[in-house]
Amino acid sequence: MRALFYTGTMQSELRDAPDPIAGNNQVHIDVSHCGICGSDMHAWHGHDARRVPPLILGHEAVGIPRNGEYAGQRVAINPLHTCGTCRHCLAGDDHICPDRKLMSMQLPGAYAEQTVADERNLYVLPDELSNEDAALAEPMAVCVHAVEVARKTARRPIAESLCVVLGGGAIGVLTALVLADQGCKDLWIAEPNEKRRAVLEAAVPSINAYDPSNGGPEAETADVVLDAVGMGATRKAACELVVPGGTIVHIGLQDSADGIDTRRITLQEIHFSGTYCYSRYDFAAALKLLARGIVQNRDWIEVRPLEQGAQSFMDIHEGNAAPKIILSMA
Repeated sequence: MRALFYTGTMQSELRDAPDPIAGNNQVHIDVSHCGICGSDMHAWHGHDARRVPPLILGHEAVGIPRNGEYAGQRVAINPLHTCGTCRHCLAGDDHICPDRKLMSMQLPGAYAEQTVADERNLYVLPDELSNEDAALAEPMAVCVHAVEVARKTARRPIAESLCVVLGGGAIGVLTALVLADQGCKDLWIAEPNEKRRAVLEAAVPSINAYDPSNGGPEAETADVVLDAVGMGATRKAACELVVPGGTIVHIGLQDSADGIDTRRITLQEIHFSGTYCYSRYDFAAALKLLARGIVQNRDWIEVRPLEQGAQSFMDIHEGNAAPKIILSMA
């Protein structure tokens, strides 16, 4: 089979690879589409010690199983594989299972014509949902989970809150869409790239896209801040923007440097929460949102063939790509 390998820092290559072999309770899947994620870029930049080249990345995948209960049907793959028996899994918090394994990290990735996955991690797609849109299920699940954490911890309903999303990549766009779907009318998104800001305003109705170096909400005015970047500068911005008693939800994993004003968080009783991935319930909810048509404008999404995968990573790095690139294996 053909597969796109991460071969070294800022290097990737299309190669022939052996067909994957399904293990116990797994299915063999012909991959249709797989999105490029920020964590894939993080690995490609050589910043993730857990991902050791040569490695097939990719975990935002859609395809058709060759065997098992769902053979021949279109499915989205939940790439987070868990034990199913620990206290976290049994409580519905399978995303913090101590034995969790992720496709493209400890398990084979999906920038390939074929992959394997646990059968219980497959979700049959409704007829009205295209493969391209279904490839957004995994990042959408991340955003559903993050907004749910915000909703539970915020002191005001989302619909009555001033919400700020930091970062206009795919996670930022999808987080804004979920917030808007929950009734948020005072919605801001920080994005330094001018071209991206225009795309964001078209993608999310009633959003205020701004350059964080020039303008935006005033300090201590945001009820909820969601950091979709996760670097020192955005953590600093989040701590400055949030109101006393407000909520910061940390989604991104760009670095673990400074930026958190722990003194202000303590004295102003600000809720700071990290979020990781999503539960199975979040993944199912994400698919329902996509099937309902939450994504109306697709100008921020670009579908490219697998052969353009290596160039796509470079284009994203250089800022010459849409917020979301999805690779097609056809």
